[in-house]
Amino acid sequence: MKNIKNIKNIKNILIVGLGAIGGVYASKLYDMDPESIKVIAGGERAERYKKNGFLINEKHYGFTYIAPEENCQPADLIIVSVKAHQLYDAIRDMKNHVGDNTIILSLLNGITSEEIIGKGFGMDKVLYGMCVSIDANRNDNKISFTNHGNINFGEKVNKEYSPKVRAVKELFDRAGIDYTIPEDMMRALWWKFMINTGVNQCSAVLRARYNVFQTIVEAKEFMESTMWEVVRLSQKIGINLNEEDIAKWYKILYSLNPNSRTSMLEDIECGRKTEVEIFAGTVCELGEKYGVDTPVNNMLLNMIKVIEKMY
Repeated sequence: MKNIKNIKNIKNILIVGLGAIGGVYASKLYDMDPESIKVIAGGERAERYKKNGFLINEKHYGFTYIAPEENCQPADLIIVSVKAHQLYDAIRDMKNHVGDNTIILSLLNGITSEEIIGKGFGMDKVLYGMCVSIDANRNDNKISFTNHGNINFGEKVNKEYSPKVRAVKELFDRAGIDYTIPEDMMRALWWKFMINTGVNQCSAVLRARYNVFQTIVEAKEFMESTMWEVVRLSQKIGINLNEEDIAKWYKILYSLNPNSRTSMLEDIECGRKTEVEIFAGTVCELGEKYGVDTPVNNMLLNMIKVIEKMY
């Protein structure tokens, strides 16, 4: 695979998706340099954002917004932080802003977004990414968090850092964004997929915040039964998650704000479409393909689809 050439320091950054996660990292980049960061948004959404601004941890942010159809200098970096069902719209909105040397960093949940973006713009532009330990929630134009988390990012394999990885690393150092560059990025993505499949979905059907999984044994067992189906799948595929990976999650769980919500619980409480298809849907599809039983995820898939239809 070819790699992007002529990468310089990242100065021109676009964010697609100003939800809880996008808002947190947009604020960090804005604090570093307000001129460096713009948000792709058009029409009524952009007008609403401009009118109300954003309150992130009680600090007002008046981001600069750029319409999808606007012709302008290509971005050095585009951070994609939409929900999975919004990804194809995001790809459409990004088209006028991607140039030969644009780096695209996906922070979507799941294990499929990078390849989808790569089909649109070329895998040579894409970095794999995910967020861990972040406990941000958004309510209208207000975003609150106690932990801005850690971005894991990189190429599939990072024994040596590519020019894209080095450029993003330098930016995150300047912005004070905590990050990890795993040597095996695909294993890291599957580990986060395991976490989301467990705590996101179980929180949605139980209407439970993090404190429930921190304190109630039955909730932990429910979450773990969901995660173990992902572990068994990963072992069939060659990713080879194990019990230590579940233990690693608990160290993070106990550090999160007990009163914060998972993104899927936030979706349920706000009456929005969830990401159940990329969690339980993907697990069930892969389980059928590789001969792994996934009864818990199958149950969650049906339950959450019913909840969505009951809005």
